[in-house]
Amino acid sequence: MDVALAAFVFAPALALGSFLNVVAARVPERRSLARPRSACARCAREIAWYDNIPVVSYLVLRGRCRACGERIALRYLAVELATGLLVAGCFLRFGLSGRAFVAAFFVSVLVVLSAIDFEHRILPDVIVLPATAVVLAAQVALFPDRALEWVAAALGASLFLFLALLAYPKGMGMGDVKLALLLGAALGQTVVVGLMVGMLAALVPGVVLIARHGAAGRKMAIPFGPFLAFGAVVALFWGDRLLSSYLSAF
Repeated sequence: MDVALAAFVFAPALALGSFLNVVAARVPERRSLARPRSACARCAREIAWYDNIPVVSYLVLRGRCRACGERIALRYLAVELATGLLVAGCFLRFGLSGRAFVAAFFVSVLVVLSAIDFEHRILPDVIVLPATAVVLAAQVALFPDRALEWVAAALGASLFLFLALLAYPKGMGMGDVKLALLLGAALGQTVVVGLMVGMLAALVPGVVLIARHGAAGRKMAIPFGPFLAFGAVVALFWGDRLLSSYLSAF
């Protein structure tokens, strides 16, 4: 049943991913999401509907504009696929439930924020803060007996990263601190898993940069948001199991 449900939502989720690409491209530049219609950045030709089919059009066109041959950023394909797979995964994991819809909204926000942070090194408040309010309100409505957990996790995760920011200002920004609010509201106690996994994952490119560039690598900035998002996804799907296994070791 849940497999069929996940398969059913996959195509609409790909379409959602196509919209998230518009958000990722226009929100950092403070442009309207509705107008003008999407067009090639090089030749300004409007993209026809048949060249805007999620995933399929990118593959058919081999990642290039039909009119001028300008390469289309791989980010467009990545955002569509990530959104499709993650949203489908939410319904596979949680079934047809309110929790699945909240999780689907959460992962969609993580995808678009990761894309923006990767390209622009920002996590826009106009996305992060409203999304946090929506998720927190939904969680409290769905699980009123855990309301304190959602609020405490949001504030605690944000405070933890804020203290980390004070200790090492070059390692992250206030956008990451605000993103932690969203993570805590969505994950509750398993936000601990999300933060730990995200921070460990961020060490990998850091070590690579230092290995390749020596001391200069310490000064090279990398976006932290995508790593927090990765940790949050791990916590969303497997956080309870990982946290339980860790605590049982003591």
